[in-house]
Amino acid sequence: MGTALVYHEDMTATRLLWDDPECEIERPERLTAALDRLRKCGLEQRCLRLSAREASEEELGLVHSPEYVSLVRETQVLGKEELQALSGQFDAIYFHPSTFHCARLAVGAALQLLDAVLTGEVQNGLALVRPPGHHSQRAAASGFCVFNNVAIAAAHAKQKHGLHRILIVDWDVHHGQGTQYLFEDDPSVLYFSWHRYEHGRFWPFLRESDADAVGRGQGLGFTVNLPWNQVGMGNADYVAAFLHLLLPLAFEFDPELVLVSAGFDSAIGDPEGQMQATPECFAHLTQLLQVLAGGRVCAVLEGGYHLESLAESVCMTVQTLLGDPAPPLSGPMVPCQSALESIQSVCAAQAPHWKSLQLQDVTPVQTSPSTHSSEGRPPPLLPGGPVCKTAASALSSLLDQPCLHPAPPVCPAVALTAPDITLVLPPDVTQQEGSALNEETEAWAKPHESLAQDEALTALGKLLYLLDGMLDGQVSSGIVATPPSAAAATLDVAIQRGLSHGAQRLLCVALGQLDRPPDLVHDGRILWLNIRGKEAAALSMFQVSTPLPVLTGGFLSCILGLVLPLAYGFQPELVLVALGPAHGLQGPHAALLTSMLRGPAGGRVLALLEEDSTPQLAGILARVLHGEAPPSLGPYSVASPEDTQALRYLRGQLEPQWKMLQCRPHLEA
Repeated sequence: MGTALVYHEDMTATRLLWDDPECEIERPERLTAALDRLRKCGLEQRCLRLSAREASEEELGLVHSPEYVSLVRETQVLGKEELQALSGQFDAIYFHPSTFHCARLAVGAALQLLDAVLTGEVQNGLALVRPPGHHSQRAAASGFCVFNNVAIAAAHAKQKHGLHRILIVDWDVHHGQGTQYLFEDDPSVLYFSWHRYEHGRFWPFLRESDADAVGRGQGLGFTVNLPWNQVGMGNADYVAAFLHLLLPLAFEFDPELVLVSAGFDSAIGDPEGQMQATPECFAHLTQLLQVLAGGRVCAVLEGGYHLESLAESVCMTVQTLLGDPAPPLSGPMVPCQSALESIQSVCAAQAPHWKSLQLQDVTPVQTSPSTHSSEGRPPPLLPGGPVCKTAASALSSLLDQPCLHPAPPVCPAVALTAPDITLVLPPDVTQQEGSALNEETEAWAKPHESLAQDEALTALGKLLYLLDGMLDGQVSSGIVATPPSAAAATLDVAIQRGLSHGAQRLLCVALGQLDRPPDLVHDGRILWLNIRGKEAAALSMFQVSTPLPVLTGGFLSCILGLVLPLAYGFQPELVLVALGPAHGLQGPHAALLTSMLRGPAGGRVLALLEEDSTPQLAGILARVLHGEAPPSLGPYSVASPEDTQALRYLRGQLEPQWKMLQCRPHLEA
């Protein structure tokens, strides 16, 4: 269905007309740098380009008072001194004669994107806009924001399109207090914001930005604030927040639409955020959100003030919206103590309102004095200063890495042995005809008696050919069908072939009656995870077995609380998903598991299926490997006590080695 990019060059018209160090970072180059980078990477050309329209005053009135809209309208005829005087009445804001026009275009861009997604014209998209919106309140501008673009889009989705469940994810580094105020008593909007807080010492200095601000009235539990109390949060902290907090709530909420307040001042190098998340982290966050709401994701630009970091992060987001695999994450995947304290505090505050969080140990944690920031607002990163130079150097090094520069998309392949099977595949997915040489195939099959039959040999030859194509970068991912009797032996060959081809870290997720290969290496190159084991057991940090959860909540807890943290901690170069005999998964469950495992391995996922289930299952897996959203799992149901106990046991056993499994801090740390 495609990805929309909404923009209008008139939104570069506003700029600061007087000296104000606080406001000068919100400048037109923020848009032009992002758009130039999208063009150089060939990403704009792959999107459906939409020119933004002005929102009507009636549309602005969905969240703003008539008096406030009138006040902003009147700025069109004010002189410089009058504009400066009016700006001084608000917090961190400047007005320009073009502000009303630009702000209406920003809202209109968000509405155009929303309408295109909800009418099925596109699957998702990004609105490149300024001024940003999430600080703007019903009758007040704030923090560079004039009209609340995302809030108006949510109200429009409810009024015009009749939606009842909208998720707003605000990953800007500042708290979007305007959005919170507008929806804090509304259970139809789940608002999630992480933000630099430092125990109330960072702008906007609000008590209601803390974890215990959870909404009011009917909206209790539908405001989720994750306050970062230290700077320097990185990839592991952001991913942990999604896996252990946001996604459990989101799956339980079951949104019909995801709106992203996409502020990239939470990325490395930004003078406002002082965080360490690299641009590719936003590709992973986007990909994790795409499994929700049938993939209907609308991202709207908020902050972001380091031009190179902003531009690269925008590219990563758009590339992922287009369906391309997210590049592998850099750095150790170990959440910091302060991040875990914050996540745990939010879980404790939200647990009374969400069944998915009641599975966890959510006793509130008292933060230690050592994690508190110094008194007063931290000094800004001044251009040329030592901290700024360090961040700029780190960012420059990251941007030079080839993995951060989008390459032409490489698509999945499906290999089937039965020639009479016809699959309905996405246009770019190929049905592979090639096979490895007979001599090579027979050599790999020789140790396995179950591979002696012609049908099994044929499937093995196709697997070897496809696997080599994936490891050589000719194919992004793949699906291979194999006879049920040869499933275990074929998986063993796939593991050994992957290692012999140079893979240093291989994750194998085996479901059903698939025994662990007897000659599995114990050197840390293979992480073996068996779902459908007889009992929960961690034979070692690299060999884990767990029963298959029977209810939706248990399955989601297993994926979000065990499989993905292990996968992100291991950082595999290749993922094998083997659905063996009696694997027990329905199509939507298999699709969700496969889709979410694309992230940790940069998209390199090879799915092995039984031929008996090939046509329907292969088709659905091909679509999610191509970047499409998996089908809904249906109504949320709470995990059984047995599944909860198994998950807690395994996490307790594995947390010392796999830090991404932590969702609460260790008090002795």
